[in-house]
Amino acid sequence: MLSRKDQAMLRELEERQNRKKLAYPKSVFFIIGNEFCERFSYYGMKAILTLYLKFQLMFSEDDSTIIYHVWAMLCYFTPVIGAIIADTFLGRFRTIFYISIIYVIGNGVLSLSAIPPIMPDLSTKIAVSLIGLLLIALGTGGIKPCVSAFGGDQFVLPQQERQLAQFFSIFYFSINAGSLISTFVTPVLRDDIKCFNDDCYSLAFGVPAVLMLVALILFLLGFSMYTIKPPEGNIVVRVGSCVAHALRSKSKSKEKKEHWLDYASDKYEPKLINDVKILLKILVLYIPLPFFWALFDQQGSRWTFQATRMSGDIGGWTIKPDQMQVINPFFILMLIPIFDSFVYPLLAKCNILTKPLTRIFAGGVLAGVAFLISGFLELKLETTYPVPVKSLETRLSFINGLPCDVTLNLPFEEEQFALKHLEEKVLKSVAIDGAEHDLNVTIDLDTSNCGDIKYFDNILQTKVFEKTAHVIMITADTNVVKLVNVDPADEIEKSNQGLPRLRMLYNLEQDVPLNSSVLIKGKTAFRFSLSDKGHIAGTEFMDVEPETFEVFLPTEDSGTESSSIGSFSVKMGGVYDFMVHKPLDGSNVTSVTLYEVTPANTVHMLWLIPQYFVITVSEIMFSITGLEFSFMQAPSSMKSVLQAAWLLTVAFGNLIVVIIAEAKFFERQALEFFLFAVLMFVDMVAFAALAVRYKYVDQNGEIEDSKEKQGKSGKENEAYSDDETNF
Repeated sequence: MLSRKDQAMLRELEERQNRKKLAYPKSVFFIIGNEFCERFSYYGMKAILTLYLKFQLMFSEDDSTIIYHVWAMLCYFTPVIGAIIADTFLGRFRTIFYISIIYVIGNGVLSLSAIPPIMPDLSTKIAVSLIGLLLIALGTGGIKPCVSAFGGDQFVLPQQERQLAQFFSIFYFSINAGSLISTFVTPVLRDDIKCFNDDCYSLAFGVPAVLMLVALILFLLGFSMYTIKPPEGNIVVRVGSCVAHALRSKSKSKEKKEHWLDYASDKYEPKLINDVKILLKILVLYIPLPFFWALFDQQGSRWTFQATRMSGDIGGWTIKPDQMQVINPFFILMLIPIFDSFVYPLLAKCNILTKPLTRIFAGGVLAGVAFLISGFLELKLETTYPVPVKSLETRLSFINGLPCDVTLNLPFEEEQFALKHLEEKVLKSVAIDGAEHDLNVTIDLDTSNCGDIKYFDNILQTKVFEKTAHVIMITADTNVVKLVNVDPADEIEKSNQGLPRLRMLYNLEQDVPLNSSVLIKGKTAFRFSLSDKGHIAGTEFMDVEPETFEVFLPTEDSGTESSSIGSFSVKMGGVYDFMVHKPLDGSNVTSVTLYEVTPANTVHMLWLIPQYFVITVSEIMFSITGLEFSFMQAPSSMKSVLQAAWLLTVAFGNLIVVIIAEAKFFERQALEFFLFAVLMFVDMVAFAALAVRYKYVDQNGEIEDSKEKQGKSGKENEAYSDDETNF
């Protein structure tokens, strides 16, 4: 009779021989291709969704943020439905196929909603868009728990355990390859291609829709190769019934049993009871996990908004703020092979982070570190933000539109100041004694070069208001000096998209027709309309691209444009007035002058790389490990359900973001980042307290106990140790 040691060696030899005989399943490559295309579709659409909600569906920024996160929550709540359908009725293959059809329809509906001729009415456009988003949420959520589990079904365990682990890494690699390409491409399709005289959202949504159709076709092409397992019954109902029966029996029974679920043994088979024990142990571990996703998913919201307040200039190319999200999948693609080939083997040699739960813990801690970095970066950015005009304060920008030097004396300024022709003087915070104030300005002219311009009273008056940035032009009407408080006033806040904000001031004579427009042309072209307010006024602000523009005046016959009268350049995050000025000295040389209202962004977007790198490392250790842990530890009858439960942690993470963001605990974004970091550290302490008590299960779905189970090799005992102090 063989000894235990010889039996273990013989079993290990047989397993090695089986591994050599079993070829790597070719069917998984169709699944990986399907996942690549589906993730391209999902992340490409998601990258531009908030901009579409705000600028096309006309929701406010707050409402757009809420809709975005509620939709993201729905995408991760619906996996529960998909898992129940797969495990109870259709099986994984048919569930993926049928729900993917819904997914394709949802993408098509959203693409059609973005075509103005098809959806000219805003209310109809909103309704159709939201229907499309609902179908996409049902589609992407419905197949999420099934695809990775269906891929796992293609392997024979335990013989192909190592190949299965490689599959999860390749699977995650394909997810991030799709995300990387689509997150870079769709903002370009949206912004650089114009459709119907606007950003091309129809094309930016249409390309992901086509990729989702390709994903469905790829999935069907592998049909003849798939290992398709039938559904194993209504496991969710059976689990609920088992738990309820155990609780009822425990309350009535006086007999003491080892585990409270054992009280259900009079009605349910031991395997189901054992599976439910394992399931509940894993679900308890999941309780702290949503907080990781609360941090991770802010790459698409808070970190993107942070990028809008930074400079993206790299030579002659400009990074778009929503393109910064490509850093995460780029690092994923680069780091996964490094971790698999070097980092994890090195850590194993040092006996560090060898178990799944310790890696998940380390990933959560690193996510908190990433938010510490983002908080410190935000502190640096705060020094570049415009100073708001507060209550009982006003901001004054004086521009000299006269052909001579002027000297201004203000009642609240100790010293007078001089302005040359077209020069500007900005007083950022001027205290006033009420919501509105009569401002008296004493003006002296350099009469030696001012021609026929004169003034009857050198004390001029204008009305200013609190919390307003006024532009006050010193000009003349019929050769008499006057002050013109330009309407509308300046806006000092930067663009939400990180683009330059620009408007036109004009000081023109009567020969330029009103109700015409001034053309500015760079790589893109815009028109600023002259209003009927007069020949000295201003336009509203608009977001433009960071580039150099030429300015062209309308001619009197309004059929052609004049030759260029000047040019100027604008940078990301800057707020600018450019003034088209017709001299008052009788010459016909019209000039263009640029005035900076708010300085351009000075901190470069590349400073975001450290926080993206750290959170990507945390994602590899947390998410990839979590997916593998969920599949390997789940009872065979509950793998899709447990995958759905893992995805459900993402949904609750988005809910946490909505709650904290809407609560507005802090006015400063840096303090909110620090709050998330501290809460993440506390959350991981709670996770560690739960993880040290967890006992891993073997491939038969049984809880390991090294004192009772015999015949395992030393390597297997090490992998599934029941030491509660080493999770």
